[in-house]
Amino acid sequence: MILLGVDCGEKRTGVAICDSMGILASPVTVIHEANKKKLALAVTELAKEKRADKIILGLPLRTDGTKGDKAQACEAFAALLRDQHGLDVVLWDERFSSTMAHQSLGAANVKAKDRRSIVDAVAACVILQSYLDRR
Repeated sequence: MILLGVDCGEKRTGVAICDSMGILASPVTVIHEANKKKLALAVTELAKEKRADKIILGLPLRTDGTKGDKAQACEAFAALLRDQHGLDVVLWDERFSSTMAHQSLGAANVKAKDRRSIVDAVAACVILQSYLDRR
C-alpha cells in the first residue's frame, strides 16, 4: 500500500511517500501554494501520479492535545480532499514534527539557509514514518 504523508502549511506543504511495503518514508517535494483549493488539486495530482492509496495528513494539535485554529484548518483541508477529490485521508498527530525535521537536518549538517527549502518535506517524512511505525 502506497501512502503519502502531507505536512500542510500556510504557504508551503511538504509531501513524503513510503515504499510499497510500508516500511520507510522518503521526502518527495514541497508544494508552494497558499490557496487550499489549488493545493488540494496539487496533492490529488501527486497522489494519482504516485498511485497513493491513502493520504496521512498531519494534524497540528497543541502541546496539550487540544485543537486550535491550525488543526481546524487541517480538518477542513482533509474534508476538501475527501469530499471533492475522493481521497482516503487519515489525520495524524504531527506535534513536534517540524522540530524533529530541523534536528534531523542539523544532525546531517545541512546548513540553516538550505533547510528552509526541504524542512517541510522532511516534516512530512516524520509524520508518515510515525504513522508507519505505529501500524
